[in-house]
Amino acid sequence: MADVPASEPLRRFLQVARGAGLLVSAAEGIDAARAVDLVGFDDRTALKDTLGLVLAKTLDEKTRYDEVFELYFKRGEFDGKADDPAVEPAGAPGPTVSDGMGGQSLGSLLAGGDRAALATAMEQAAQEAGIENIRFFTQKNLYARRIMERMGLRALERDIEAMRQSGAPENLGRAKFLSGKIESLRDAVRDFVERSLLLFARGETEKFREDLLKTTRLSNIERRDLDRMRVLVRQMAKKLAARYAKTRRRRLRGQLDARRTLRRNMGWGGIPFITVWKQRRIEKPRVMVLCDVSGSVAAMSQFLLMFMYALNEALADIRSFAFAGSLMEISEILEKHPIEPAIAQIMSTIGFGSSNYGNAFADFEDGWMQHVTNKTTVIILGDARGNRSDPRTDVVGRISLRAKRIIWLNPEYRSAWGTGDSDMYRYAPFCGLVTVCNTLRHLERAIEDMLEDAL
Repeated sequence: MADVPASEPLRRFLQVARGAGLLVSAAEGIDAARAVDLVGFDDRTALKDTLGLVLAKTLDEKTRYDEVFELYFKRGEFDGKADDPAVEPAGAPGPTVSDGMGGQSLGSLLAGGDRAALATAMEQAAQEAGIENIRFFTQKNLYARRIMERMGLRALERDIEAMRQSGAPENLGRAKFLSGKIESLRDAVRDFVERSLLLFARGETEKFREDLLKTTRLSNIERRDLDRMRVLVRQMAKKLAARYAKTRRRRLRGQLDARRTLRRNMGWGGIPFITVWKQRRIEKPRVMVLCDVSGSVAAMSQFLLMFMYALNEALADIRSFAFAGSLMEISEILEKHPIEPAIAQIMSTIGFGSSNYGNAFADFEDGWMQHVTNKTTVIILGDARGNRSDPRTDVVGRISLRAKRIIWLNPEYRSAWGTGDSDMYRYAPFCGLVTVCNTLRHLERAIEDMLEDAL
């Protein structure tokens, strides 16, 4: 069946829907075009319900869809202006014709008071002005002026000036009337441009904001950005898990097992209707994460725990631990509770104290060392500052001998390692990877490398 080309209004709507965060595939865009062919644009309720069934799959997407639909298809720029005279004063001469739009000049449209025609002319002019390229609020006046010029503002201003120069009372009245209409039009165009900025710049603005948050040091994240950070963390963890699963399926496919394929298809005379592939067992990455939640990294702990929570949702074979002066397993808490109560419970139980890495590693050896094998990756999230206590590098050495490797993610910059009570350089020789990790981008790369190495 041939593809159904989307109309221009629908194409732009799909563009702003994607910018608002809706995942609209090419196939869904074609389905939307076919649906619009059936219901049309006249019945707004039917159009909204129909496109909503095609484009919005989750509750979050339905909320975003409702917001974007109402904003995109809003036609209120010329509402509420009935207080002004709808038509020009009685006895005034007919409007001049200049720079026509569909056979009508801007003066004719303003004088006639046809709101629908004005809205249509404004949208046509906005399309010609490239309104969908607007990205910054500083461009609002620029695009407003471009739209009004394409509607015929300059020609109308020349006509108004000519009326004033004539000195005739009827022309002066008409010039005053049209000047007032121009001001109302300018307000309507500004509203339209502001709405377009919200629609077309949203995707770029959100992307810029997300990139900024991903590269901002976690300790500098403001409270107002916590909700956005939670969303980013979940998206990041799910993306990593999905990428791992995809690679694992591809590698499991292996090579064709000719002998088993022929045996499976004996009922069809050996014709290989059903293929059987050779398979080799690929071990899941067994991960044990130890997270410092002491006072020195308290500002970062909640984000590290967010990431661990998201990973716990995405990866089945992961065990999580938190420590300050001592260490406890938090896997069950992360599994059974929503993220906010889980983090609050962990921090109230063991967080904000003075860190003692030696005690924490000793607790890990006593309680969980037997679960560490040569397929286990141990990830340590912490600044390696043990308040001058015994660092117990001997325990870390024994963990290193049993584990596949140790990855240490340190939130401090390298220039601070080894200064004061930092034992980072004492632990580093036992680690397969030691790296600065104080942003979401750092976390993503570290976990991504770990997953790829496990395959």
